Amino acid sequence: MLETIALIIQVGIVVFLAIDAPKHGKNPWLWGILGFFFGPLVLGIYFILTNRKVVGWVIIVISILYFFLVMLTVIGVIFLVLTGGAAG
Repeated sequence: MLETIALIIQVGIVVFLAIDAPKHGKNPWLWGILGFFFGPLVLGIYFILTNRKVVGWVIIVISILYFFLVMLTVIGVIFLVLTGGAAG
């Protein structure tokens, strides 16, 4: 379920970048491919480069915070598995 939502968001980012890039003199293929692999981070960078700086920085900050949240969760799960879980 979450994978499907993530894929829909990713495809939405790709479509937006591919359609909007030529309006700003950017290569739609390049931005579409970068958007597919790096998602919201590239979308934020694209907004900054196309003079929509506030939206771009907000997206970048949220993306970075989300990345760190996911990494802390993964590290926490690994820690619990390696230490045998919560002793009770």
